[in-house]
Amino acid sequence: MGRVFRRTVAFALVAMLAACTTEAAQGPRDDRSPAASVPATTPAAASPGRAPARDFAVQVRKLTLSRGADRPLPTTLWVPRGDGPFPLIVFSHGLGGTPADYAELLSAWAKAGFVVAAPAFPHTSAGVAEFNVLDLINQPADASYVITRVLAALRGRVDPARVAAAGHSGGGVTTLGMFSGGRDKRLDAGVVLAGRQIFTSPFTGAAVPLLFVHGKRDATVAYADGRAAYDASPWPKAFLTVSAGGHVTTGRELDVVTATTTDFWRWSLYGDRAAKGRLGGDAKRGGVATLTDKL
Repeated sequence: MGRVFRRTVAFALVAMLAACTTEAAQGPRDDRSPAASVPATTPAAASPGRAPARDFAVQVRKLTLSRGADRPLPTTLWVPRGDGPFPLIVFSHGLGGTPADYAELLSAWAKAGFVVAAPAFPHTSAGVAEFNVLDLINQPADASYVITRVLAALRGRVDPARVAAAGHSGGGVTTLGMFSGGRDKRLDAGVVLAGRQIFTSPFTGAAVPLLFVHGKRDATVAYADGRAAYDASPWPKAFLTVSAGGHVTTGRELDVVTATTTDFWRWSLYGDRAAKGRLGGDAKRGGVATLTDKL
């Protein structure tokens, strides 16, 4: 990696960090034990072209992973209680965050029939000994490693042909990196929450659908930066604008983000056309957001 590229990445990352060195969560923190789950239901099996019609109970598990000796990646799993196989979503947290910060959103995805794997990154998560924003450039490879290990650990429970990536803020940068020069060819879709593009050779490889989500009043990662990443993508795409939203979505805004992203996953990973048809209605719920749809 050349010096010019390192300087460019460093400038972009430091600029993003300047507004807020510790990022809040997409939803409230979940302080329950790793064995916690939502109330059990009897799920209906998904048929081709249809996502599961009923909710799943969710088991929360932990995997102790490490990419080499110096890159520990403790990973939280939200796993639907059912036969599967289920699509897999790898989720990347924001700067100074943890996977638990996003439990409300991620458990909702799992409840709808998706395995979610969320690593805590070695130099950008809360409480690390050596916090380093520049380590974001290494996180796309970390997230791809987590995909490989989860596919092996949950063999038969996850479907290796249906894999996606998502992330918030610094995790959105990480997610876009997975679709850039170091493209993970296993990815079939992506969701970028309050992210921006900093990597060279963006949007590399086969076209896949992407959903961008950004608050119009985001003071940490500018709305214009999120929109620029969306505009640069040549692939099928949609952009959910949270009209009065900041860097973090809560309350009614989070409800809209959850509904819209869940139906996006149902369509992009299960092939459920009815879910795609609901995206516009999901976005309009409560009058807090709008959707630009080029899917």
